[in-house]
Amino acid sequence: MDQVRELLAKFDSRFHSTAKVYRAPGRVNLIGEHTDYNQGFVLPAAIGFSCWVAIAARDDRKLALYSENFQQFEKADLDDLKIHATGKWTDYPLGVAWALEQAGYRLSGADLYILGEVPLGAGLSSSAALEVSVGFALMHLARHSIALKELAFLCQRAENEFVGARCGIMDQFVSCYGRAGSAMLLDCRSLDFQLLRLPPKVHLVICNTMVQHKLGSSEYNIRRNECEEGVRQLSRGLPGIRALRDVSLRDLEDHRGLVSNLVYKRCRHVVTENARTRWAASALESDGIVTLRQLMADSHRSLRDDYEVSCHELDIMVQLAMQQPGVLGARMTGGGFGGCTINLVNANESDRFCRRVAAGYEAATGHRPDIYVCEASQGVGIAEAE
Repeated sequence: MDQVRELLAKFDSRFHSTAKVYRAPGRVNLIGEHTDYNQGFVLPAAIGFSCWVAIAARDDRKLALYSENFQQFEKADLDDLKIHATGKWTDYPLGVAWALEQAGYRLSGADLYILGEVPLGAGLSSSAALEVSVGFALMHLARHSIALKELAFLCQRAENEFVGARCGIMDQFVSCYGRAGSAMLLDCRSLDFQLLRLPPKVHLVICNTMVQHKLGSSEYNIRRNECEEGVRQLSRGLPGIRALRDVSLRDLEDHRGLVSNLVYKRCRHVVTENARTRWAASALESDGIVTLRQLMADSHRSLRDDYEVSCHELDIMVQLAMQQPGVLGARMTGGGFGGCTINLVNANESDRFCRRVAAGYEAATGHRPDIYVCEASQGVGIAEAE
């Protein structure tokens, strides 16, 4: 039984009605970390792990939500959505419903059966996949048309204002606009993007450290505050800048005395990461993929030393990867403090890479990693039974 048929059967068993199925993918970011909320550049790809939503209309204005992952059922009234987080998984779908209603889209009551394939807490945007799939499904059910760009914005708003995580636009945007076989160079200010074909003989290998340190979410918001403080201080010498996106490395060095050493390091990461991301896109466009090895190594080093969002386990995973044959680049991906690394590996070496890295990582840390060999996948859409 294929995924859609299985989900429809589970929906019928729980809600005793027929449904339609929608899906939206998670993502991995090849390079461009912590640059999106600084209005910079990112280079993500949607991946073949999705959040699936089976949905059917109700006669009232209530949302009945069942999560297979958490095996929990919750109910909420669309006429009584409160702007506060409870710390539960329901914050994400209810936040999206709140954001859509706030934007003027009157929704229908619905039964939803939710199944997430994106590993939780791994930095692969399980939250964005949930937000986008639920938002897309609710809009289709209510027969509203919405541009994918607006859907991405409203899902980001849900996470920022309802959930309380100050994420940038990258995760939701690539979950909407991802394309099979391609990475995306996204300008997070203009939202202009360019699709870049990934070499077919290169695999995206994601290594999950299986650790997620508790300080990750709080430190994420702290890093964003530090970047905003950098913009405020630097604007005294660089009037007119709106974000670190507007600052060159020369600008930063010339005005280093305006910021503390800590804020200088945070700014240096963002400024240099923006440059690395654009170079990486140029390398992909010109088939110069071997250039990515150094760019990804520099990115990880900057995230470790200047932005201080890596951790012992991520550093070990990257070090092991860089020792393997056929590796064209390795770095941490996502917010940091655990989660995953992204590795570009020649397809004929990927099986051996997975075995060696898994064995080496378990020997060094005592944790058995999950390793996924992925391809760039398609963004949000209706899922049809095969």
